[in-house]
Amino acid sequence: MHPHSPPRDTTDVLVVGGGIIGLVTAWRAAQRGLSTAVVDPEPGGGAAQVAAGMLAAVTELHYGEETLLGLNLASARRYPEFAAELAEASGRDLGYRACGTLAVALDSDDRAHLRELHALQERSGLTSEWLSGRECRRLEPMLAPGVRGGLRVDGDHQVDPRRLAAALLVACERAGVIFHRGWAERLSVAADRATGVVLADGTALAAGQTVLAGGSLSGRLAGVPEGVLPSVRPVKGQVLRLAVPQRYAPFLSRTVRAVVRGSSVYLVPRENGELVVGATTEELGWDTTVTAGGVYELLRDAHELVPGITELPLTETRAGLRPGSPDNAPLLGPSALPGLQLATGHYRNGVLLTPATGDVMAHALTTGELPDEARGFTPLRFADASPTQRFMEQPA
Repeated sequence: MHPHSPPRDTTDVLVVGGGIIGLVTAWRAAQRGLSTAVVDPEPGGGAAQVAAGMLAAVTELHYGEETLLGLNLASARRYPEFAAELAEASGRDLGYRACGTLAVALDSDDRAHLRELHALQERSGLTSEWLSGRECRRLEPMLAPGVRGGLRVDGDHQVDPRRLAAALLVACERAGVIFHRGWAERLSVAADRATGVVLADGTALAAGQTVLAGGSLSGRLAGVPEGVLPSVRPVKGQVLRLAVPQRYAPFLSRTVRAVVRGSSVYLVPRENGELVVGATTEELGWDTTVTAGGVYELLRDAHELVPGITELPLTETRAGLRPGSPDNAPLLGPSALPGLQLATGHYRNGVLLTPATGDVMAHALTTGELPDEARGFTPLRFADASPTQRFMEQPA
């Protein structure tokens, strides 16, 4: 090799992290003609293996997150076309269902809260329909008799995140993305510019642009300057999976969710007979232990919503880590370090924001700038705060 030749393992784009966000970034980059590689010991894994896959731009609306709503809605609108394109590119079914969501209230306090949410949705220009308890039970006969009312949102859909990850993995491979199945040990920086990463086995990978898309691990990559390291923390979530025997089908026709004793619970029915129940929200660092208490609370709250759930076989219990940011919104696009871009911090909305993130990152990687719809999510919005200040600002 000529002494001035670039290293053999050089690509236009190197994505650190092979979860759904990293994979969609790599797929879209490769489609734009960029030579692309992904570094991850188990691509297709990560939080998607635990997530329920609700595409709930409307019922996931929270006070103070109206800016995020615009990006969530834009991504939700893209999902049907995105799912069809990805299914064709991969030959895999994504389990995409336009089945809608029913958010219900179990007591007068829950009903008042749901009424306030309905008002916020209407002020935000969203479509949702208030139903009486009787109307809710007419839609979903398995609901508890005590349901006091609910919101019907036909625009909130679902996808199977495990199938989504598997399809993205195949689509990337078919698009020519290279996979390095190992851990990225540290970021390489030369002349104040990110130039790639060094793997745990010492292999150096060079790239014109490096994308940090490591989910909750994004803030742990060595070599990233302190002022650039993303302020992302792990937020634990425990999830249950049950099987619906044929004699009980159809058990639920759409996603059902509620706030029970201050905790959010949801039931997501899959076409294959699986029922996903989730999810706890626990600020416990890197702990991914499935606990008896977590399982009990989910089953207890789900039972209050749908009493018949206790008759179903429990087939799986899992815990995963959501990547939370200080404002619960993603960090997308160029960082303060030239050559390093971020695609992380999606918190509850990683599956929902997959289509939008792929498009945003492809634009950023080819132009060096964020598209208008994503300008509010630049990593530079946290640049003026010290790491200590940023973590102090994080919600409990």
